[in-house]
Amino acid sequence: MATIVNTTEEEPTLAVVRSTAQLAWADAGAEVADPEVARLCAEAQQHALAGRWLDMASLMLANADLLLLAPTAPDKDLECVLTVICNLVTKAGSEDEALEIARLICAKLAHQPGDKPTLRIKVLFSLYNLLPSLSGKALVYRKALELAAAGKAADCVVPTFKNIDAFVAYWGIGKPEQRDLFLAVTRILKDHKGMTKEYFKFLNKYLATFDGSADDADAIGAAKEEAAAAIIEFVKSSDLYQCDLLDMPAVAQLEKDEKYQPVYELLKIFLTQRLDSYLAFQTANSSLLQGYGLVHEECITKMRLMSLLDLSGHCSGEIPYSAITKALEINDDEVEYWIVKAISSKILDCKVDQLNQLVIVRYFMSTRLSWSMLQCYAFLFG
Repeated sequence: MATIVNTTEEEPTLAVVRSTAQLAWADAGAEVADPEVARLCAEAQQHALAGRWLDMASLMLANADLLLLAPTAPDKDLECVLTVICNLVTKAGSEDEALEIARLICAKLAHQPGDKPTLRIKVLFSLYNLLPSLSGKALVYRKALELAAAGKAADCVVPTFKNIDAFVAYWGIGKPEQRDLFLAVTRILKDHKGMTKEYFKFLNKYLATFDGSADDADAIGAAKEEAAAAIIEFVKSSDLYQCDLLDMPAVAQLEKDEKYQPVYELLKIFLTQRLDSYLAFQTANSSLLQGYGLVHEECITKMRLMSLLDLSGHCSGEIPYSAITKALEINDDEVEYWIVKAISSKILDCKVDQLNQLVIVRYFMSTRLSWSMLQCYAFLFG
């Protein structure tokens, strides 16, 4: 198939209509094809002269199906056609018309997302840059996320996630829209290899959009699964030792939920209690922990470090070895191993007084902090 290149003075939209119409009727013979091509070109010309760019978009997208659905169609042909169609949003007489054109393009690209998903997403990002309205940009970005998820092309959108906060501020979208955006991101990151921290981060962002107000009363119940997932991710992670989950209404609702109450209890144990409480919980809920993919030995390791943090928060700067052996359920000769492990995990800064069998605490990471304090500790511990 030849690449579509406009080498005449014909307006690009009309050139695309002519080229795609010729492809559409290529097998019908000249007697049938020529009148149909002429009819479509005339219709396109009327739309252009009258400034009916939404009608023009509908006409052009109908013919674009030939390239979208043809497995042998070169990507450069498809991209050329779609780029010309996307440019119609710059001709639209109003932002509303441009938005409607964008919706038509998004709907067309969302059809059969597994076919050339990378190219489809590339076109959506081009459309994003062309749109004048911020609400339109937000819409197109969301559609790109949906297409990436459906077309299994997460790598095309994951690099943009680092700019999500800037996007949200730029678009000026409200909490419901932010909630949908963060949820879409978490669903992409959930199964994306090597993105555990980012997945947990966006789960938190999503859950934080629920403030417990009356406006959230109907929606908050839908967040239970994500709230439970955030708890499990926190417990699983060997890098996370602090979170604000207990302070979130979306998480607090699990305390009285028949299905998720044990998960909420597990979070409270990790954030506010010590190893003995976890061991008692595990004895009564071993099948539940296994069902969530939690490894008992890994939970014990994390719980010992969390218990050490709890001790640090209740001491006056000095922790006797005896208190550590009791809280962590270890022998005297294991104390220094766990101190070194806590320091290497950047959750504790201290020195060991072997002579007096004391641990002198200089700084420790609290399990529940405000964002300003989190930033302070990030500075202290690099």
